[in-house]
Amino acid sequence: MTPRSALRRYMLVNFLTWLPLGLMLPVMVLLMTERGLSLAQVGLVTTVFSVVTITLELPTGGLADVAGRRVVLAASAAFTLAALALMAVSTTVWMFLAMAVLKGVGRALSSGPATAWYVDTLHELEGPDADLGRGLARGGAMESVALCAGVLAGGFVPLLVPPGPLPPLAVPAAGGAVAAAVLLVVALLALPEPAREHASAVTARGLLRGVPATVGEGVRLVAGAPVLRRLMLVAAGSGVALTAVELLTPGRLAELAGTAEEGSTAYAIVAALGFAGSAFGSAMAPRAARLAGRVTGAGGPSPVAGAVAGTVLTSASVGALAATAGLGGAAGLITAATAYVVLFAGLAVAGLLCLEMTHKAVDAGRRNTVTSTSSLALQGGAAASNLGFGALATGAGTVAAWSVAACLIMASALLFVRMPRTSPAPAPQVRSGSG
Repeated sequence: MTPRSALRRYMLVNFLTWLPLGLMLPVMVLLMTERGLSLAQVGLVTTVFSVVTITLELPTGGLADVAGRRVVLAASAAFTLAALALMAVSTTVWMFLAMAVLKGVGRALSSGPATAWYVDTLHELEGPDADLGRGLARGGAMESVALCAGVLAGGFVPLLVPPGPLPPLAVPAAGGAVAAAVLLVVALLALPEPAREHASAVTARGLLRGVPATVGEGVRLVAGAPVLRRLMLVAAGSGVALTAVELLTPGRLAELAGTAEEGSTAYAIVAALGFAGSAFGSAMAPRAARLAGRVTGAGGPSPVAGAVAGTVLTSASVGALAATAGLGGAAGLITAATAYVVLFAGLAVAGLLCLEMTHKAVDAGRRNTVTSTSSLALQGGAAASNLGFGALATGAGTVAAWSVAACLIMASALLFVRMPRTSPAPAPQVRSGSG
């Protein structure tokens, strides 16, 4: 395998991992309500998915570090395939709840193994000083491309497909199942497991001992490494930014469009544009680091300065949403959509460069556990913001919630001040649970 072929496989896996989510996004709630679920039951299904994902985030990260990236990614594809096939035919709340459990397991399993596989493979091919930025940027861009394409397809396919064995709203779920099946085949056949230090044959006893030990090592590493502690807090700040737009933008667009139905169409289009902005930001992240390095006199690419620029751009975009909240009609729609797109571009630049710093600060044996911790921090920031911004917007208005969010995101840029170096922490001499 060559670095170029490894990158192509990584990009393909990222596309196939995120395409099902994009396909489901516009129709999932509508499908459940069409099948007779109340909004309260839809909320219960969504909550079950979130709880399962958060609960399994760290254990599945440890599993990928112990059992290997390929097997965990294949298991993720299998669970996602089962979940989406069940979604397409579900007719009761219990079937949808079972779907949510399967989908939550698949989502937790998919958190990090593809990126960990690519980084390990590149290190094997080019050594520990391999340039990660270019490949991670292209992989991140493919995630956003998949979401953008999926949202557009999932929103328009039900309008084009005639009634048949599956109702039109179930067709995107079936398409997502097909994408998951392709991912399963790719993971099993096209992702050879790279050699990793301290890796050993996987046994049931080894998993039972090794996964908790690896999770513990990863959590202790995050708690004891200043650079990782800061990056986890930055991830929580990203959760704040995402909540600020995902919770409050749909209502703003519905207000501007005139009706809830027109607002949902406007949001689908704006969301697709946002994913396109995210793809652009991911692709531009290495260039942003190089430009920031020249501006700051770093003598080379500066991921830290580039991440600061992306964070400031994100904060400014949320501030622009607050500043233009008084506009109506086409002007309001255009400014809201523009701020949304720029926000996702800035968030992608900062997130991609933080991901690069994270992988430089951790060894292969705990790589997936640490990235799962970052994902958990993002979800934690989003969960807290959902409660806080919801209450603030209800009591003081959307402008107040967006203003507070902009200030919190700007404050998170201070975490990059005097950022410690990102050299990997030494791996433990003896791996627990090597079986």
